[in-house]
Amino acid sequence: MTAAEETAREDAPWGEVTPEAARKLLVAAVAAFAERGYHATTTRDIAGRAGMSPAALYIHYKTKEELLHRISRIGHDKALEILQAADASGGAPSERLAEAVRSFVRWHAGRHDTARVVQYELDALSDEHRAEIVGLRRRSDEVVRDILDEGVETGEFDVPDVPGTTVAVLSLCIDVARWFNVAGRRTPDEVGALYADLVLRMVRAQK
Repeated sequence: MTAAEETAREDAPWGEVTPEAARKLLVAAVAAFAERGYHATTTRDIAGRAGMSPAALYIHYKTKEELLHRISRIGHDKALEILQAADASGGAPSERLAEAVRSFVRWHAGRHDTARVVQYELDALSDEHRAEIVGLRRRSDEVVRDILDEGVETGEFDVPDVPGTTVAVLSLCIDVARWFNVAGRRTPDEVGALYADLVLRMVRAQK
């Protein structure tokens, strides 16, 4: 499977968003925000991509910011779900950390447009919505930090600064959304495997 084919498989419809018109507007907004940035995108741009009139957008979303918040909330919920599933998969800390990185990177590569919007447009949210999303990000941080803490306690990891290493691991994974190219030579799975190996080397996982 090529990178483009695997990415297409990952970009499944936003089934949790209903009705269909609201989903189409959200998909259009993701594409526009990823391409032009939140502030450079107008509601007319979004409606045009969805094949609707600008007035139709306001039936489903009161503001452009509300649309960004919906995208960000769904994306951060998914990110947290991925990390929690990896932590619950069982095994030694090194196995769970590798699975967390592998699956987290795979999502950021396979859904790179969505991930770019979710991860890099946080400052465009209102104070209330930003606080909500920051809370979700902290929960994601906690999952990785707890795995690292356990690995240190068992002697499997040599990590003098767990909080700092947590930030480094998540930043490494998230940055994939910025550079991943479907025309590149690596698939999302291959990038995930590479990064999992790099992170285990970084924490000096014992064989």
